[in-house]
Amino acid sequence: PGKVLVASTIIIQNIGAMSSYLLIVKSELPGAIAGFVSGNDSGSWYLDGRLLLLITSVCIVFPLALLPKIGFLGYTSSLSFFFMVYFALVYVISLILCMYLAQISNSTEDCKARLFHFSKESAYAIPTMAFSFLCHTSVLPIYCELRSPSKSRMQNVTNTGIGLSFLLYFVSALFGYLTFYDKVDSELLQGYTRYLPHDMVVMTVKLGMLFAVILTVPLIHFPARKAVMMIFFSHLPPSWIRHILVTLALNAIIVLLALYVPNIRNIFGVIGSTTSTCLLFVYPGLFYLKLSREDFISRQKLGVCYFSIYGILI
Repeated sequence: PGKVLVASTIIIQNIGAMSSYLLIVKSELPGAIAGFVSGNDSGSWYLDGRLLLLITSVCIVFPLALLPKIGFLGYTSSLSFFFMVYFALVYVISLILCMYLAQISNSTEDCKARLFHFSKESAYAIPTMAFSFLCHTSVLPIYCELRSPSKSRMQNVTNTGIGLSFLLYFVSALFGYLTFYDKVDSELLQGYTRYLPHDMVVMTVKLGMLFAVILTVPLIHFPARKAVMMIFFSHLPPSWIRHILVTLALNAIIVLLALYVPNIRNIFGVIGSTTSTCLLFVYPGLFYLKLSREDFISRQKLGVCYFSIYGILI
């Protein structure tokens, strides 16, 4: 029962993650393309977000998701990471330019940052952060494909991955806020689109980010498919036909969700506050309690109990 519960949580979590990334493609790709074409082409097929979503899903996401090993996606992951670095650098440079222009025009009264700002929107912050840093579902597949698998090597992979992700997210969020302040959007790119709709640098950033998002979807697809196989087909021998059909079914579900969910925050909030916190806080503690042979009143087990209760509260 525990195995089925964890696998089900992974499926729900990863479907939510993939659909939210495709939702970004649907909302941002038409604007990115529109910035590169001149004239009034508002009715053109290449500016239809839903059609572009279907094309990218069929031509890019589905073929990459069919790959049998997660190691093959290392190259696409590296490429998407460099797109994220470019994204963060542009944020930093744009803020510096914004502050310079504000000083020239003596219009700095709107550029006052607040260390804390609590509102009803703040409730989405913790689930969104939990959603962003959840890499747990990919840990075991990556570990199995290391050249010489060991705990120390996997720990190095984890530290590097989370450290770089934290740095990029922190820089993007901080400088995005310091650029827009109380007018910041739930999607930072939308702010740049509103104020600089035809800026060439912003358009290249949008395209880079969209490629990064698209290339991330197959990586999340891998553990979701593994979980489906474990729940429903673990008693059957491996089959390429089954592999393709499960991949196709998952792809169809995430595309439908991306087509009909109105706002990315809805997915981040619901999935982040339920499955993400279970995988981040609750389940690891339960695993430790199940596997450890220490006394229950030991320091480690009491700490683990606190950790799981903290996750339930979140």
